[in-house]
Order: sequence, then C-alpha cells, then structure tokens
Amino acid sequence: MTTTTNERAGAHNARLILINTTQDLAREMRDIGVAPEGAAIMVPKGVFRVIRLERVPLRAAILIKEEMLSKGGEAAVSDAVASLSTDTTDVLIMGTVRALRRAADGLSRQPFGLRDIAREIREVLDAAEAQSQPRTLTLREHTLELGKKTYIMGIVNVTPDSFSDGGQHATTQAAVDHARRLIDEGADIIDIGGESTRPGAEAVPVDEELARVIPVVERLVPDIPVPISVDTYKAEVAESALAAGAHMVNDISALRLDMRLGEVVAQAGVPVVLMHMRGLPRNMQENPHYDSVIGEILAFLRDAVARAESCGIRREGIIIDPGIGFGKTVAHNLEILRRLGEFRSLGLPILVGTSRKSLIGKVLGLPTSQRLEGTAATVALAVASGADIVRVHDVRYMARVARMADAIVRGGAACAD
Repeated sequence: MTTTTNERAGAHNARLILINTTQDLAREMRDIGVAPEGAAIMVPKGVFRVIRLERVPLRAAILIKEEMLSKGGEAAVSDAVASLSTDTTDVLIMGTVRALRRAADGLSRQPFGLRDIAREIREVLDAAEAQSQPRTLTLREHTLELGKKTYIMGIVNVTPDSFSDGGQHATTQAAVDHARRLIDEGADIIDIGGESTRPGAEAVPVDEELARVIPVVERLVPDIPVPISVDTYKAEVAESALAAGAHMVNDISALRLDMRLGEVVAQAGVPVVLMHMRGLPRNMQENPHYDSVIGEILAFLRDAVARAESCGIRREGIIIDPGIGFGKTVAHNLEILRRLGEFRSLGLPILVGTSRKSLIGKVLGLPTSQRLEGTAATVALAVASGADIVRVHDVRYMARVARMADAIVRGGAACAD
C-alpha cells in the first residue's frame, strides 16, 4: 500500500506556538495570511490569561465563578466556599482575553463590590497589552523609548562603604571619571548615590550626602550626553541635585522615609523609581518573611504608586523596582526574578538591580569580585521577562548581555547573515 504525502507521520509539521501577547498571535496570523478583519476578531480569543484576585467576599466569589463559566472561562476558589465556611477567598480567574473582558463587563453590573473587581480585571488586561507597546519616558531634555531596548543604568557610588565598590570613587574627580568611563562603555543613564544601602548600613547625615553627591552632579550635567539619576530617599538631597540639573530620582524607600520627597519630584516634573524594601537598610535582612512574596510586593508597589500620584507625580513618570536584595532571602530573590513578568500587571516600566548582589554570591559561592557571570545570567533573564532598565556596575559587559538578549526577545537588533 502506498501512502500519500499527507498520510506520512509529521507531514503537517504540527507544533506548539508560544503566545505571550496578542501581538504574538497577530504575527502568527499574518504569517499564514489571515485577513486583518478576521485577525481582529480572533486574536482576543486566542490569548489565555490567569488573574489572581485577593480577599474576595464570599458572595462576590460565587458570582465571579458563575460569570466566568457563562463566558467560557473558569474560576478557582478555596474549597471553603462550597461549604460557606469562609467570609473571603482568593480567586484565580482563567480564560481568553475575550472571555475575561466579557466577564468583566458582566461583573460590572453586579452587586457586592463586583464593579470595582471588574475595573481591576480590565486594568490588568490593559496593562499587559500596554507593556508590549512602545512608550516614552521623558527625563527633562532626554527621552527613552521604552519597549525598543533595555536601558543600562550605570552605578556611581560616591561612598566609602558600598558593598561592591566602596571607596573606589569616593572623591568628586574619581566619581566623575568613573561616570564618563561608564558612558563610554554603553551606559544610558548614570545613577549617583552618596549613601550606602547595603544590609546593615546606617543612614548618612544630609550634609554629608550633599557634599558627596552635588559636586559630582554639577560637574557631569553640562558634560555628558545621558541623563543623571540621583539615588536618594532624602528630599533635601533630591532637591539640590535636581536644581543642579539631575534628571531623575531613584528612591529605595518608595516615598516612605521623607514625606516631602514626593512633592520635590512632582514640582521638578522628573521621573521617580519606587522600590520595594522591608524595613530599613540597617535591619531589612533580619529574618525577612512573606506569606506571598510576589503578591505582597505588588500590593506595596500599588500603594507606592498611589502615594506618588497623590503628590502630583504623573503616572507616566513612575518606574517600579521589586527591590532585589532589600529585605529578601535568596529564595525570595530567585522567585522575584522567575516571576518578574507578573509585575507588568501595574503597566509601568520595570527597573531591576541584581549587579554583584549577595544572592549571586550565595548561589554560586563566590565573592563580590567574581560575580560577573552570575550578574549576566540575571540581567539576561530580567530582559526576557520585560525589564526596561537594568542597574549595573559592569556596564561594558552587561550592555553586551542586554543587547544580545534584546535581539532575541525584542528582535530589534540587525543581525549579519
């Protein structure tokens, strides 16, 4: 018996297609010649999402379950819901983008707080789509086109006691020379800090931090082609640095430690990085514990964003940082990196700082001076998960890592045949 081509095993080359965004599916449809009108109808039906909702009242959870089932999706709830033995439950809603949006429409007409839940569902779906679209971050006269590449933030520590390079650039001239060298190596942003935030570090007096940071900013602003970020949580330091021409504030406290800092940033109209940290640098590593590390950090950052907006800071000028190494164990840090894409739920640019940190030393058993490869691995995976900015010491090498990762993930680099 003779078999035809179509009867042979594998004749149709069946394979799984990895779809993370609606743009991915739209691309696949274009490749096979689907009409644009048909693609517009089918794309929302082909992208599957899972959204977690926390502390949902019992009656609302039951209605969510019914609504998701009626729209072709599903909702998972605690088994205590069936016996009506709980007042609240977390809920996992699962379905295509189309099913989830239709369910949100239905829930918005229901009681028991479901209108607010529907709004949150829509916001998460919108944020996921927005992250795959080009966006512009304005830093005074500079602009960064987010989504096109990963930007390199080079670290300049004007301190005697930073964990990695303390004392190497503690003078104004040394710091200025180092910043120029980092720009030559590929830095897109220079981040200047005058206080070590390593675990166990004590706070530096404002006058001392000003004396370290401001002369460096003043020297660099008229002389370099990239924006300058000031790494501080003190309003007075930020105010002086911005007056000297700095373009951005990188705040490890997410506006919690100096209530005036939000006002200073808002008045200057510059971007701000809001980072998650438990406690203070001097005590943040004392038995850090989370019941849900990703959920708790996301909730913290949502509150921080609301706090920033209440100060008058524009949402389009807010960057979030999950705070690798700030009040986390190695296991916490690895989980954050593994699930970094979940922070896209906020629809904001993501900054990641893993450079030379102790999690790398503990995983690989290496001192600070030998953590280059470990840093490279974390940077590449952060880029793959959607990081917009990576904060690093070894700019020359990490710029290459990011460029290669961008070529794979974003397809933006021209490659020779």
